[in-house]
Amino acid sequence: MMSPTFTPDDARRAEEHGFDLVAAGEHVLFGSPTANAFVTLAAAAPVTTRVRLLSAVTLLPLYPAPLAAKMAATLDRVSGGRLELGVGVGGENPVEFAACGVPVRERGRRTDAGLEVLGRLFAGEAIDVDGTPARLDPLPLQRPRPPVWVGGRSEASMRRAGRAGDIWMPYLGSPDRVARGLRTAREEAERHGRDPADVTGAYFAWSCVDPDPAVARRTALDALAATYGQDMERIVDACVPYGTPEQVAARFAEYRDAGAETIVVALAVPAEGRERVVEMIASDVLPRLQGETEGR
Repeated sequence: MMSPTFTPDDARRAEEHGFDLVAAGEHVLFGSPTANAFVTLAAAAPVTTRVRLLSAVTLLPLYPAPLAAKMAATLDRVSGGRLELGVGVGGENPVEFAACGVPVRERGRRTDAGLEVLGRLFAGEAIDVDGTPARLDPLPLQRPRPPVWVGGRSEASMRRAGRAGDIWMPYLGSPDRVARGLRTAREEAERHGRDPADVTGAYFAWSCVDPDPAVARRTALDALAATYGQDMERIVDACVPYGTPEQVAARFAEYRDAGAETIVVALAVPAEGRERVVEMIASDVLPRLQGETEGR
């Protein structure tokens, strides 16, 4: 479960409602309110005990890789080994890259290099810093590392997940795109000597639930237009699960059948309506999915 302005109370309620993970995203500068994932999840850790804590996603190219490794390892330890580290390249708002002194055109290369450094540091290996070996200490609790999710819709993100990730998580895509992208990620894993089965799929699902499907659609359209600053009508109809609980559960099932073992539900809902939608998802959507799975 994720919302753009995530709070510790949201995390506590999500755990009480039976969700398996809570997620927080980040931007440095963006057109809508967005916090920092590491800080937000650190605040969620002490008020929860069971849910996994997913950064969805950490903008890795904006961090020196050792700093990202330190923050991730610390968060994994203070949460008792519950961190799921999601990474992405960003680029939706080039201004934040300029403000951080990072050329936006280098974001892919910096992400690839950062993932390599994170992998080595999490494994306890030394990296060379101007001729001096340096190691991460303390290491994350999870061994050999916290699970790495690679977010994105591009082929580059699919291949990045195959090379260096555990989970590929697209957003604003169709179930067919999820299935095709996961195949690409697993083919890339095999090319790099990895077991393709070690790369699994997830889907970051902007969603809105309402007893009236027309209200759900309008709410999702308005929320996503405000977030992305563009007309989202075509994308919402193709890629955003909205409608009655039954309709949303059926749409989630399509993504699950396409290979998304985890659905990260991002609320395309104004702040004042989020608790009501969370309760509907917990009470009316999840049981439908669970019942269908048990009946297979």
